Amino acid sequence: MRSIRSSSRARTSNERGFALIAAIGLAILYIALIELLLIDSSRELAEARRFRAKVIAATLAENGAELAAAAMLSRPSANVNATDFQGSITGNLRMTPDGKFEITGSGSTTGVVQTTSRVTLNGKVEGDRVKIEFAVHNP
Repeated sequence: MRSIRSSSRARTSNERGFALIAAIGLAILYIALIELLLIDSSRELAEARRFRAKVIAATLAENGAELAAAAMLSRPSANVNATDFQGSITGNLRMTPDGKFEITGSGSTTGVVQTTSRVTLNGKVEGDRVKIEFAVHNP
């Protein structure tokens, strides 16, 4: 039978496993590419979490300073503490008899990345006007 003889294995060349080796090689390269993308995306996620925590901590510190400053014209000192789902807030107001003040606010985040921030405002009160002379933000 001629059709059986023409498909004999004896006539194949020495390239029998080339397609299989090429497919396995491409699969390994594809898996390596996916692994690199996963490593890069996990690094980016960690970086985004750190940035978010820094922004939230700074906002919480400013909120603590604002809450302490709300009592500025009615009393010479105030302490504020608050906590919510994003973190904790602390505010402190100290005034001297000559009208100078220092307001300190601090914020700490909760979650995967925990960060603290601090804000200090120095200034003076002249009548019903409040002047902030300088502010210091510490991450």
